[in-house]
Amino acid sequence: MGYQSEIHSVQDKIKSFGDTWTGIDAEAVARMRAQNRFHTGLDIARYTAKIMREDMAAYDADAAEYTQSLGCWHGFIAQQKLISIKKHFGGTKKKYLYLSGWMVAALRSDFGPLPDQSMHEKTSVPALIEELYTFLKQADARELGMMFRDLDAAREAGDMVKEKRLLTQIENYETHVVPIIADIDAGFGNAEATYLLAKKMIEAGACALQIENQVSDEKQCGHQDGKVTVPHEDFIAKIRACRYAFMELGVDDGIIVTRTDSLGAGLTKQIAFSNEPGDLGDQYNAFLDCEEVTADDLSPSDVVIKRDGKLMRPKRLPSNLFQFKPGTGEDRCVLDSITSLRNGADLLWIETEKPHVEQIAGMVDRIREVIPNAKLVYNNSPSFNWTLNFRQQIFDAWTAEGKDVSAYDRADLMNVTYDETELAAAADEKIRTFQEDGSKRAGIFHHLITLPTYHTAALSTDNLAKRYFGDEAMLGYVKQVQRQEIRQGIACVKHQNMAGSDIGDDHKEYFAGDAALKASGEDNTMNQFG
Repeated sequence: MGYQSEIHSVQDKIKSFGDTWTGIDAEAVARMRAQNRFHTGLDIARYTAKIMREDMAAYDADAAEYTQSLGCWHGFIAQQKLISIKKHFGGTKKKYLYLSGWMVAALRSDFGPLPDQSMHEKTSVPALIEELYTFLKQADARELGMMFRDLDAAREAGDMVKEKRLLTQIENYETHVVPIIADIDAGFGNAEATYLLAKKMIEAGACALQIENQVSDEKQCGHQDGKVTVPHEDFIAKIRACRYAFMELGVDDGIIVTRTDSLGAGLTKQIAFSNEPGDLGDQYNAFLDCEEVTADDLSPSDVVIKRDGKLMRPKRLPSNLFQFKPGTGEDRCVLDSITSLRNGADLLWIETEKPHVEQIAGMVDRIREVIPNAKLVYNNSPSFNWTLNFRQQIFDAWTAEGKDVSAYDRADLMNVTYDETELAAAADEKIRTFQEDGSKRAGIFHHLITLPTYHTAALSTDNLAKRYFGDEAMLGYVKQVQRQEIRQGIACVKHQNMAGSDIGDDHKEYFAGDAALKASGEDNTMNQFG
């Protein structure tokens, strides 16, 4: 229902109660409803799932229509990101949020900073989803509140043109609420544990869950060593658990993103169960690094499998983990991806060790031979040294072309002395177009940076501390922070307004009328900012 229609509906409701509700203003109610469009997390999950499905269809029609997100570890960070996007681009289309398990572990655990190994409280994940959306909804309330104040001022001034323009803006208001792709790690336990956590995440507002094929109690960060995968049937059970959670809660078009860590995982905790040659379990076991043995070669604790009529002993480490054959990572990624899509996944995530379009495309080409519309979510990870990787890619390409690269040391290309060179410029251009190139060539529907705001918070704090505690003192803050906020139109320069002071004043006026004691009078220092 539109803003003005809402006013008329509320007026009818107030009249139906006779004289007892005469202190309730219909337009004030309509404003409060507009500022609180989403009453529950499930409302958000249903709304944003529809957006993602539409975006996926648009990408299928045109690979230039990819989507993006940045990881956010606090509601305020997410809020400022979306305010910035609306300010600079006029809307939020194809812009999402990413919730990183790494950042939850590092920044939001009651245990303090933790490695990305699923040791943080699982409840901290849905709690952060709820927090992110609380701040995004508050951004709506703040922005609409300013529009309502402008509308009142236009009416008071008799400016009907401005009044009509503002009413049109209010009627067509675009929310800050966007899809969140939320990291459920390896499910924090068995399939039942995955289902229970998935429900909490969906109820908090998540329309897309990203789950990985590592062993949950051995889970490692995607860019660390020691990763251990599970057989496909175990992972399929968790995919189904997520789908059941979505469907139980009425989010039938919820999105499941399945991540394979097989490229960097050389170990498995289990030998897959197999009924017959060539089945899924047998395909998984075919990647095991085995040696042919006879019964006389076996010790009491050995585990053996039968392959091609021969007795084979998988190589087992003292940790009781089994080893995959070297060089099988890409083949396992392809099988993982095809299997996940055949069993309910909507999008794929292939965790790689470097950002290389052709490496990703090589695997996606093979997957698309079986499933033509396969699409990726790709981690544009800060764990990659992007400068060094792309300078080396350009160096190697020039070498292959026969171009003279004698002025460059491939191992030292990060050196600042190369920053103004032709090679550095070519590498930077490849970094700039990486998302566009990857989406067109490698099937990447969604590009995300997992933990960018972790790094930006550290960098900006370092710069402020260096100046404020150094010779610049207070000028270090004023020149580098406040003055820049004013010049660039950063909303939170009026921090009282951003924290909801004006919204509170509006409510006081609704509730108490002329008797309201408001904070936004002439002595409010925020007035210094215009």
